[in-house]
Amino acid sequence: MGKITGIALVLATVVSAATVGALGDASAQAVRTLTVVSDRTVGGFAFPESVAWDPQARVLYVSEFGSELKPAEKDGRGRISTVSLDGTVLERSFLPPAGGVLHKPKGLWVEGRRLWVTDIDAVWIFDLATRRGRKVELPAVQFANDVAVKGGVLYVSDNRSDRLVRVEPADFLDREPRVTTVLAGRGVNPNGLYPARDGSLLMVGFKSAEEPRGIAALDAGGELRVLARDLGRLDGIWELDDGTLLVTDWASAALARWSPDGGLRPLVTGFKGPADFTVVPEPDGLLVVVPDLVKSELRF
Repeated sequence: MGKITGIALVLATVVSAATVGALGDASAQAVRTLTVVSDRTVGGFAFPESVAWDPQARVLYVSEFGSELKPAEKDGRGRISTVSLDGTVLERSFLPPAGGVLHKPKGLWVEGRRLWVTDIDAVWIFDLATRRGRKVELPAVQFANDVAVKGGVLYVSDNRSDRLVRVEPADFLDREPRVTTVLAGRGVNPNGLYPARDGSLLMVGFKSAEEPRGIAALDAGGELRVLARDLGRLDGIWELDDGTLLVTDWASAALARWSPDGGLRPLVTGFKGPADFTVVPEPDGLLVVVPDLVKSELRF
């Protein structure tokens, strides 16, 4: 299996009290330092793109391409694995169930006993108890990337066609959903999604080295606010309790922290393809699990 992976980021002492403002919040908050206290790696995966934490089952779900690094190829070899917090693979092909087909599964979202996963031009929902699933095609979507549930609505990003779509209801396992476009052609190229505490939907952008993208927020009224421009090739995003953001960036090959005052500051470097990560709260800090798509590793 190789060496075990894990980056534990500890919220250390308060270093400043500033207007965090990541989501336009004008209130002053304590901005804490993050100290990396361990860094471990687990190999043996097949191009892992996303990791999601299930607090009820206490397992990680990992989406894997299962074959070559061809993210838009429909070869039917994709899978979702279950992994423990010490890096042990519990079930190599937890999903799809027998007879089901995944191609290049990417973004994952867990809520209750449901798991959502994107797959090129479609999105799946699975019942985690029975493994029963349903696929919904996404018209006009070229490269379904990340997925997030907010207010009973499922959002799916498509960075290649610069599009964000919504599927409602989010739980469409036994109901017919409606698919609509929320944003298109706005220069966001949304990749990672995260429901912010202020009710907005955070998005980080990914396009190319020549055309770096930034961070934006879509508020409840549908207004798009740009929080930062031209940061890099951003993949995953997570809001910390102080309002600052964790992001992964292919341009700097890093897991980084972003704030309006501090900008983008790498925490851990040395990745080749830092993709869509998850954060696991622990008694002494945070465990951040980052899939390296190119290296076929999980690193924390």
